[in-house]
This record gives sequence, C-alpha cells and structure tokens, in this order.
Amino acid sequence: MLIHFKNEKFDDLIKEGKVVVDFYADWCGPCKMLAPIIETLAQENEKITFVKVNVDEQEELAQSYGVMSIPTILLFKEGNLEKKQIGFMPKEVLEEWIK
Repeated sequence: MLIHFKNEKFDDLIKEGKVVVDFYADWCGPCKMLAPIIETLAQENEKITFVKVNVDEQEELAQSYGVMSIPTILLFKEGNLEKKQIGFMPKEVLEEWIK
C-alpha cells in the first residue's frame, strides 16, 4: 500500500506492522529517481505500508524526525523507528534494507 501523506495522523499510519516512510520533495533529483522504486516495492509488498511525505508541505513532521537531507527513508516496526537511511538506493539495496 502506498499513501501520499497529507493531513492524516502520522502516528496512526506508523503504529501497526512495517512502515517505510519516504521524505522527499518534488524538486529533488534523487527523490524523483527513488519514486518509481518506492511505487514498485509498494505493489510487490502488500504487507508493508509505504508512506510518501513531501517535506515542503510537512516541514514540522520532517523536522521532528531530523530530516536534513532528502530523500530520507525511515523504517518503522509497530510504531518504533528501526532504521534511517539518507540518499538514493537502488531497488535491490532498498529491498534488503527493508528486510
């Protein structure tokens, strides 16, 4: 499942299961390269929730997770932050990172 975060309660989105959060911006080149990879992984992994967060629209949320560079990928399990990765990753690397 792929969710484009707007005004939902973020804590509700990350509280169950495995959730991958992609902090991005429309003007970011590496973010544009990562977008189709995230979309493909969301289609291939139905048990994992993927959330895209536009840092220009959600500055406070990005700041609260210490997002200083984009793309930044966060991995949550049952609401707990497990991993943080900054920068572009090829599909195979991101898949392994999520596992």
